[in-house]
Amino acid sequence: MDRRVFLHLAVATGALPAAALAQTPKPSDLLGVSGEAYFTTWLNDFYARALAAGVSRAMLDQQLSGLSPDPRVAALDAGQPEFAKPVSDYINGSISPGRIAIGRAKRGSIAAFASIEQTYGVPRDILIGVWAMESGFGAIQGDMDVIRSLATLAALGRRRPWAESELLTSFRILASGEVSRARLRGSWAGAMGQTQILPSTYLSSAVDGDGDGKKDIWGSAPDALATAANLLKLGGWRRGEGWAREVIAPHGFDFGLSEGPKEIPAWWMAKGVRRADNGAWSSADSAAPCVFMAPSGAGGPAFLLLPNHFAIRKYNNSIAYALAVGLLADRFGGGGPLVTPWPHETPLSLTERMDAQSALAKLGFNPGEPDGLVGVGTRQALRAWQAAHGLAADGYLSPDMVRRLRAAAPRGA
Repeated sequence: MDRRVFLHLAVATGALPAAALAQTPKPSDLLGVSGEAYFTTWLNDFYARALAAGVSRAMLDQQLSGLSPDPRVAALDAGQPEFAKPVSDYINGSISPGRIAIGRAKRGSIAAFASIEQTYGVPRDILIGVWAMESGFGAIQGDMDVIRSLATLAALGRRRPWAESELLTSFRILASGEVSRARLRGSWAGAMGQTQILPSTYLSSAVDGDGDGKKDIWGSAPDALATAANLLKLGGWRRGEGWAREVIAPHGFDFGLSEGPKEIPAWWMAKGVRRADNGAWSSADSAAPCVFMAPSGAGGPAFLLLPNHFAIRKYNNSIAYALAVGLLADRFGGGGPLVTPWPHETPLSLTERMDAQSALAKLGFNPGEPDGLVGVGTRQALRAWQAAHGLAADGYLSPDMVRRLRAAAPRGA
């Protein structure tokens, strides 16, 4: 085997220039390559480019010697779920009595919370929500070799530029001497520690939360939680404000405003929207621009999302995830369940989602590339189509909406 296969990076001082990574073989170049040969092909090429960019041969040989692709990573990367989990299922699975009890107990169990809140302005309940969602309060961090996982993802090619960048950052971490290879463990996609951050995030944003001079996101809960607080602050967290409020929309409300204008609560109240708990808005929240959203459609709970909701989505860009973190935080702080229960939702298959997107495009409502991922483009296109047909323009893709779109789309177009 070519000695370049036995590579392990010793990053000099910085990441590789983007141009040095641009000439890697495309996934199509590896078609027909059997067994692990695709990995060797990528590895040899990457090794040469890393050397040319100034990465030391010693680190390359030391760390990547004998490296092989991880079949678990390959399987997980290739496996797109046939059915998408509805928001209601995700939330109900995330907010359990047991998790709420543990989270409430954690509120007073970490002495560093007071200094973390003071330094970063992020409430402990939000941080405990992130902790719960990311690793079950530190219990499930993943035990996969981050170097091997990222190398496998890079060789597979679907997310090669990102994976190579994270791989190079991992070697910078190792070169610093702060973390050992044995400590670089995480999920199959390279997320690490109790609050599951990527190597690039660790390098740029990890902090010492317990004052011992180290940034141990794996073994130190204060370090992991302070790092999460730092990330939320960098993502735009606004001190003293909430994250969202459950609201009730009036009969005849224009759901086409969902995910639309950012207006203060008084603007929404003038349109008949009221807090579900009939409470008053705090002075800070009353001046904050809010976005209306009904994630499960007009029949489910609705929210005015404050700017801090979007800070959570900088941490993980998922509406369901951000809602789960915020709703958990509310429960940890003594709040009750939602006033409007989540509806029973039927999961949509990948085929149904792609058919709906294709139908919208055929009908002149561009949702973007039909990829089966129901994002903001799909929801906006669906709202426009719903409004054009006198339906509640909530942008919610239900089985009934899929049937309607399939029936309305011109055949053979």
